[in-house]
Amino acid sequence: MTIVIFMGSLLGAMALGVPIAFALLACGVALMLHLDSFDTQILAQNLLEGVNNYPLMAVPFFMLAGELMNAGGMSRRIVAVADALVGHLRGGLGYAAILTALVVASVSGSAVADTAAVAAMLIPMMRNAGYDVPRSAGLIAAGGIIAPIIPPSIAFVVFGVAAQISVTKLFFAGIFPGLMMAAALGCTWWFCARKESSAKLQKFEMRRLIKALADGVWALILPVVIIGGMKFGVFTPTEAAVVAVVYSLVVGLLVYRDLDLRRLPVLMLSAAKTSSTVMFLVAAALVSAWLITIADIPSQASTLLRPFMDNKILLMFMMMVLVIIVGTALDLMPTVLILTPILMPIVREAGIDPVYFGVMFIMNNAIGLLTPPVGTVLNVAAGVAGTSLDSVIKGVWPFLLAQTALLFLFVLFPSLVMVPASWFR
Repeated sequence: MTIVIFMGSLLGAMALGVPIAFALLACGVALMLHLDSFDTQILAQNLLEGVNNYPLMAVPFFMLAGELMNAGGMSRRIVAVADALVGHLRGGLGYAAILTALVVASVSGSAVADTAAVAAMLIPMMRNAGYDVPRSAGLIAAGGIIAPIIPPSIAFVVFGVAAQISVTKLFFAGIFPGLMMAAALGCTWWFCARKESSAKLQKFEMRRLIKALADGVWALILPVVIIGGMKFGVFTPTEAAVVAVVYSLVVGLLVYRDLDLRRLPVLMLSAAKTSSTVMFLVAAALVSAWLITIADIPSQASTLLRPFMDNKILLMFMMMVLVIIVGTALDLMPTVLILTPILMPIVREAGIDPVYFGVMFIMNNAIGLLTPPVGTVLNVAAGVAGTSLDSVIKGVWPFLLAQTALLFLFVLFPSLVMVPASWFR
């Protein structure tokens, strides 16, 4: 009965068009009324405590770092390096898009920001070169979902707080799967690029590559600084976010000089708006998470999954299928915040490594950003490309299937995630 009330109140509020954060609060109130423990003071206290968490400070700083990186010319120079390196290959701009998405992901931490930045720079180039625009937009959208997996991932920060897992361990465990996602896209694009016969080919020029590297070296150093600093214990993920902001600001103002001081208030306001949305969502979700624990919903869910408890691979498979289904209707953050308090007790009871589950869970939710009808990243790519959502959905299917196949490969072979994670740690 408790699960019915939880899901019914949540889905009912969403069906009425209530924003996700307020729907979560409504769900919490419904659970409190069902448990006969409604108290506005407890509700307000848990709402405030939900965001009173040190690791969550990384969210606004990484958001601001992404804004500064784009405005300061760092993203544009990363594109120039990738284009000079692989632009001469058949479908070269597609490979450049994948490399750019990978590098930008290692700074922004946001799939939407990554997709918007890469699409704005590369879609016009790919259109002018004769590439199929819907397929190009689908590729860039699929590259954008690497951002929640490669550190510094905002999704890992939120999941780590909700699940009480080390964010640093999640960051290091996400490096190899993120690289594998890029490799899977590269292989799929190689197959698709054979049809791009009308695309113009450019010559490889060593002088152009050296010039692009010399101009973009400061942009390429930032991911090394962030990951290296955490690897050697110089700073925590939260401090790494501050370092990224300061670095992007200094490089944009003093080195590249593309960043205008007068634009700073606008950039800070943009980052603040995005961050406030995420933070309020986290606060509302952690109210529901507390009530989910009080109502003992995880044990009820555990009972439903009891037949699979003895087989970790089968249990992971069932949980991943559940997340895929939920991910078609919800955005990444709501799915993470709703399902984490329900699934984590099951994960711990079954003896599954929480860090491994965290990587798989976030990767699955990131793939959900490509699945209709919600498909936030798809909408961003379609909007920037100036084409219909239906055509981008057709263009993204090969890449969506490749990422999903990789997800289930990791389910079958958990060591593909955990062994490289131990190398980085």
